[in-house]
Amino acid sequence: MNASSRTNRRTIAARSAATRTTRRAVKAVATGAPQPAKTHMIAAGIDAATAKRFAGAFSTKVAPTATGETTIKLKGRRTKLVPVKLYDLATFTARLSVYRPKDLTAAGIFARAAHRLAA
Repeated sequence: MNASSRTNRRTIAARSAATRTTRRAVKAVATGAPQPAKTHMIAAGIDAATAKRFAGAFSTKVAPTATGETTIKLKGRRTKLVPVKLYDLATFTARLSVYRPKDLTAAGIFARAAHRLAA
């Protein structure tokens, strides 16, 4: 096996993982149940890395529709329950229409996502 086929396989695997993540987020949002900001962002067309990066800042100063708990993994076999803010689609859309990060590239991504969601 040569290096180019390894690279091609990794590229295909990364694309399918991104597609799987997007498909899962779209299905979760389509249920109508409140979802975390990151899930809404991925469903709106923002890539997973950017969504993870800006989810915390996006959800500040916004009253959540509901709250829930999720388990995170700590070192070893330890886990911890942490609270999660959940938003319905209307609340998320209202926040997305006004939220623009200082990073110009990310601001453009959020503006395009808001435009697609508003249409």
